Amino acid sequence: MKIVVIGGTGLIGSKTVARLRAKGHDVLAASPNSGVNTITGEGLDEALASCDVVLDLANSPSFEDEAVLEFFKTAGHNLLAAEAKAGVKHHIALSIVGTERLPESGYMRAKLVQEQLVKASPIPYTIVHSTQFFEFLKGIADAATVGTVARLSPASFQPIASDDVADVMADVVLGKPLNGTIEIAGPERAPMNEIIARYLKANNDPRTVEADVHARYFGTELNDQSLVPGEGARLGRIDFEEWFRQSRQPK
Repeated sequence: MKIVVIGGTGLIGSKTVARLRAKGHDVLAASPNSGVNTITGEGLDEALASCDVVLDLANSPSFEDEAVLEFFKTAGHNLLAAEAKAGVKHHIALSIVGTERLPESGYMRAKLVQEQLVKASPIPYTIVHSTQFFEFLKGIADAATVGTVARLSPASFQPIASDDVADVMADVVLGKPLNGTIEIAGPERAPMNEIIARYLKANNDPRTVEADVHARYFGTELNDQSLVPGEGARLGRIDFEEWFRQSRQPK
């Protein structure tokens, strides 16, 4: 089976590609650096020739509202059109738990447009909604910090390790299209401010964390259910302590 992974050299992409290749599949890790560009269309037809499954893990280089919307609209149109031409049998997109619940966020609106394009295409599909990755906890803390204080929402938060995400993505690639959406999350749920405080403490970071119900996340305020999956979500095996231990091991 030939598989093309768009964004195949990124955090999730590189791990998913390795898992699929280990199972003996023909996998192309596609990215602009490899000559495959979903924005310009460069290299798409060649990359998708005789392709069975496309896994779209690409992300916008800019999180500015208009730029991120234009990225997902343009990339989505170009990729899905090329897939239809090539006769691709399964399109898989990685998206975010809460996209439909956070319309004030420009990034979430853009991801929702991406999902709508996938659903409107004639290509059989599966959309995977994931919670935030542990690997991005530092970025969340940094974005919320003024001086030595990080102000974060106390909304429920259930981050997941990138290794768990890659396991799921590899399974979905090798499965049948669902023409629907599945949710994945980490095994532990706690207020966002508490999880970030644990992360900073584990890193001996002197910053303090304050809970603030008005703190913004990707440009929007959260309620307690904004970022957590519903019942039936697939839960990862790696909790915070295990992820942190693994992250400190030599590569």
